[in-house]
Formats: sequence, C-alpha cells, structure tokens
Amino acid sequence: MTPVPDPGRPPGPGDTAPGDGAASRRGADLAKVALVGLAAGFLSGLFGVGGGVLMVPALVVGLGMGQRLAHGTSLAAIVPIALAGVAGYALAGEVDWAASLFLVVGSAGVGARLGTHLLHVLPQRALALAFSAVMLATAARMVVGDPEGGGRPELSVGIALALVAVGVVAGTTAGLLGVGGGVVMVPAMVVLVGMPAAVAKGSSLAVIIPTAIVGTRSNLRKRNAEVRTAAVVGLSGLVSSFLASQLSVGLDERLSNRLFAGLLVVMAARMLWENRRAPASRR
Repeated sequence: MTPVPDPGRPPGPGDTAPGDGAASRRGADLAKVALVGLAAGFLSGLFGVGGGVLMVPALVVGLGMGQRLAHGTSLAAIVPIALAGVAGYALAGEVDWAASLFLVVGSAGVGARLGTHLLHVLPQRALALAFSAVMLATAARMVVGDPEGGGRPELSVGIALALVAVGVVAGTTAGLLGVGGGVVMVPAMVVLVGMPAAVAKGSSLAVIIPTAIVGTRSNLRKRNAEVRTAAVVGLSGLVSSFLASQLSVGLDERLSNRLFAGLLVVMAARMLWENRRAPASRR
C-alpha cells in the first residue's frame, strides 16, 4: 500500500511532490532546445543558411517532435536567428539589398508555391538523388574552381532575371525537399553571379527572413508550429548568429568557399541517407 504523506509534515528525502519529475524533464528539454538554438544560430550566421538542417533533426531526435511539427517550429525559429545574422553582415556592409529583392521575388513569389505544388506530383527519391548530385557538383566547383567573387556586375535586366531564376530554384527546392534556400542561393550567387562569399551569405539571410515569416504565418494557421519551443530556439541563437556573421565577414574568401563546400557535402550525404532509409511509399 502506498503511504499517504502527512500534509502537516515537511517533505522528506523520499517524498516526491506531484509534478516534480515533469518539471525536471521540462527543464532538461528547455536546456536541450537552448543548445540547439546556439548551434543553429552559429551555423546560420557562418554560412548564410536557415539552420533547419540542424534544427529539424535535433527537434525530432532530441525532443521526440513529429517531423512536420519540427519543420514548422524550425521555420519560426529561423526568423530571429536570420535577423541577427543579417544585422551582423549589414553592419559590415556585406548585404546586396537590390539582389536580395529580386531573389525574394523568385523565392517567395514563385518558387515556394511551385515547390509545394510539385511536392505531391514528382517522385521524391529521384528529386533527392538529383539535388544531391547538384550539391556535390557545386561543392567540387567551389573547391576546384575556387571562385573568388569580385562583386556582381551592374544590375542589368539579365542579372535581375538570373537572380529571380535563382530565387525560383531556391524556393522550389525548399518546398520540395525541405532544405533551406540558402544552400542554393549562396553558391549560385558566388559561382554564377560573382558575388564575394560574405555578400552572398548576408544577402541569402535577407531573403530567408520574409520567406520564413510567410511560411510561419501559414504554419500557425494550421497549428503546425510550437511557438514556445521556436521562441527558445530563436532567442538562444541570436547572439551566436550575430557573432558567427562577424566571423564569416573576416574569413579568407577561399577558406569560406571550402567551408561552404563541406556543408554541401554533408547536406548531400544526409539527404542520400534519409532517402535510403525512407519507405518505398515515400519514394
């Protein structure tokens, strides 16, 4: 028979107040979430990406969150993290606002909607394999070719259309495969448009902000984002994102390109691994 504690007696060493275990677990979970935010913020600020590549698996594995909810929560957390990163790049004058505007037109205006539509039409396995191949080829180009951006050409109609096209591809890829648009935008701006790596990263984060806000509004309407968790992750990543952006601005151009190439290889490997483990019904 379970003893009933005397309400007039102070709790002893063997007594456990109702809810103490749950409170302890919540505290541990919040600590994990804060660490995820710190790491994701650093990744975002250093590479000009959203950080979802780290946040989503951490939320799923570390907190047991469902995949869909993790994507929505990650997208919401990206907003403050990207804002802090952009501030760091902008203070150093490393954001091309005009280029960012054309990228947003392609990404948020066309690409994201197109990707969401094609998500239910095209075979995911073939898409994952194709995109992984493109990422590996881009990584090789950034290392072997060692492109050093000297600044984009004058903003002509052709360059504007090229930026819109890059935005469309980035938005479509994000909608189709759940990867951050920065993984597409940064190398495209460096390799195709000739931007310095730091400017490409800062501009990428500037594009990610409105895209994440639009996506988060939609997710909140569908109850597909855990606001409290997103707030903890996002606020935890503010400082690390800003500091990483300052570090990135001072990086040697070649080292920056090689580090980003390494990120692309990791992304491709992760995508191939997840596709290998996916059930046949998802392929």
